[in-house]
Amino acid sequence: MRNFYNQLLENNKEWVAKSLESDPDFFNKLADGQQPPLLWIGCADSRVPANEIIGAQPGEVFVHRNIANMVVHTDMNMLSVLDYAVNVLKVKHVIVCGHYGCGGVKAAMGNQNIGLIDNWIRHIKDVFRFHNDELVAIQDETKQFDRFVELNVKEQVMNLAKTSIVQNAWKNEQPLHIHGWVYNIKDGIIKDMGVNFENNSMLAEVYQLDI
Repeated sequence: MRNFYNQLLENNKEWVAKSLESDPDFFNKLADGQQPPLLWIGCADSRVPANEIIGAQPGEVFVHRNIANMVVHTDMNMLSVLDYAVNVLKVKHVIVCGHYGCGGVKAAMGNQNIGLIDNWIRHIKDVFRFHNDELVAIQDETKQFDRFVELNVKEQVMNLAKTSIVQNAWKNEQPLHIHGWVYNIKDGIIKDMGVNFENNSMLAEVYQLDI
């Protein structure tokens, strides 16, 4: 374990050297501040690094990650990140990115008692309930799992659009686009789920806040 830890520090030194070799002003530019055009809400899974899979550089992506890329309206951590990204950084895009093989989504398909995380997984189970007829009709467990991942992403994009933070931005005519993606760990390819919002008129009327 100590060797692994020491290697991380060595890796950091190598990264610094390579970064400065390609751009001697690299860290000076980063130190000046950040103006990322994108907020990424993704899964905490270690196999899905936001910057790397889209070829983004440091300073280009503001990131929030949690188990199963959830947008929960009582999650003050997520809301604080969203508020800062939208109202201070003025990001132009917010992407919810899930991934096939997600452990949180898989756990939500079963009934095993895991511990504290059960309370978080319940929110994922709600997505299954919303789409119960479609998911239960899929007999192949792997295909059902994959579809559950996709539907979860779509629901989280909807949840984003419902927030007062996003709707306030739209009310103020701030350009803000919300998207849903699913990343395939097996081949590295991202699937655009085709669920995109750019104003609250795209929501059901019951969710349109009178701001």
